[in-house]
Amino acid sequence: MIELAIHRPGLEAPRAMTPALASSFTCVLAFARRELREALTSRWFVLYGLAFAALSVSVSYVSLASAGSEGLAGFGRTAAGLLNLIMLVVPLMALTAGAGSLAGERERGTLIYLVAQPVSRWEVLLGKFLGLAAAFVACLCGGFGLSALVLASRGAVGIDSFVMLVAATSLLALVMLALGFVISVFSRKSSVATGVALFTWLFLVLLSDLGLMAGSVLFKLRVQELFALSVLNPLQAFKLGVVQGLESSLDVLGPVGVYASQTWGERLPWLLFGVLCAWGMLAFAVAAFGFSRSSTA
Repeated sequence: MIELAIHRPGLEAPRAMTPALASSFTCVLAFARRELREALTSRWFVLYGLAFAALSVSVSYVSLASAGSEGLAGFGRTAAGLLNLIMLVVPLMALTAGAGSLAGERERGTLIYLVAQPVSRWEVLLGKFLGLAAAFVACLCGGFGLSALVLASRGAVGIDSFVMLVAATSLLALVMLALGFVISVFSRKSSVATGVALFTWLFLVLLSDLGLMAGSVLFKLRVQELFALSVLNPLQAFKLGVVQGLESSLDVLGPVGVYASQTWGERLPWLLFGVLCAWGMLAFAVAAFGFSRSSTA
């Protein structure tokens, strides 16, 4: 590990532990710490965090002001505003950050030094993912924490609903981060990876409400088909889960919401949670397979 310590001082963690599993865990943790430090000191990541915090506070303040009343009555409108903000900003942040992770290292020529160390590629990939994931969750918690202060000043914090919103947003960020890693694994340049990430973000956003409305009109889709398309889109699955958690009913989403409630009932949150987890695990598995099979770093 001497060469790695020279090129990457964040990876001095020893691997002297004899059990193979403990040794792998030590390596993954070392890579995660390094990635976390680099993310928190990155100008772009700091800019992302400040932008999300500013937008969250602004949406909370404006929503409460327009509600015209204090107390929990104003939280529903605030949560709706935060939901729209999350569906636009969080996937964009996570996709671009994940896409630039390996592609940026490869373009700078540092990735070849990492994989040349006595570590496996999956340890490198998992460590980088966990480090970025920890940085993102911290960033989201910071933005939501400031929003909670604004809501608390007006007595409009629904603790259970707010915690659910933070947890669901963190899960969505991890899914988008895993998709970003898939892009990064198969991209040689960070500029190409960023472009593909932006296209993926735009595609997922357009497949959301606007895409479903256009599809239902053009192809005369039935409500069952619209629900299937909604569930398969991670952004729509996130939206359905959050709306049900906030409203306890999906009737506000129209026929698709009514169909989902009547067909799945109490099983719907587990279905949506499973869809998001499946997206994340499948994306990371594809990234790990592609990274392990690549002939060059």
